Amino acid sequence: MSARLAAFVIWALVAASAVYWGLELVVTPPAAPPHAGTVAAAPLRGDLARVFGAPPTDEGPAVVPPPEASRFQLIGVAAPRAGTRGPGVALIAVDGKPARPYRVGALVDGDWHLQTISARGVSLGPSGGTAAVQLELPLLPPPTTGTLPPAGAIVAPPHVPVQPLQPLRPQQPIIVPPPGGSPVLPTS
Repeated sequence: MSARLAAFVIWALVAASAVYWGLELVVTPPAAPPHAGTVAAAPLRGDLARVFGAPPTDEGPAVVPPPEASRFQLIGVAAPRAGTRGPGVALIAVDGKPARPYRVGALVDGDWHLQTISARGVSLGPSGGTAAVQLELPLLPPPTTGTLPPAGAIVAPPHVPVQPLQPLRPQQPIIVPPPGGSPVLPTS
């Protein structure tokens, strides 16, 4: 029984291989469109010696971390009104991640704490230290102004022509006869 199963598996692999190579020889890939151009291969950049295990060298400019203010983005502020007490909440995105809500004194990232919240911005800094980063909300666009049409007026968009309404014509009812008969239209 196992010899038959082994023979079946071997012949199935031979058949699959024959079909694969037959299709490779017979089928041609689609041609590139006539307007397609070739692109020169870019040379490899980087130290290939490191790929093969060589220790890194200290050549080249050192990577400068971005300024801390560029890591944070202020999305929104819910500040308490002037003269009222209460915690404010700021929506801050760190390093391009989704924004999260933070209250005053909360740890934002690393050693950065939310120190103050105002109506249009927040300040971040180390715990117990002075504010090192000020984030401001962008200004809102100016409101659009215009005039409204009078109440009850029908105003059509300028690109759609307004056509007068046609009066409705009463339709004649169709009387359905019993099965086998023909429909009878009333005469006017």
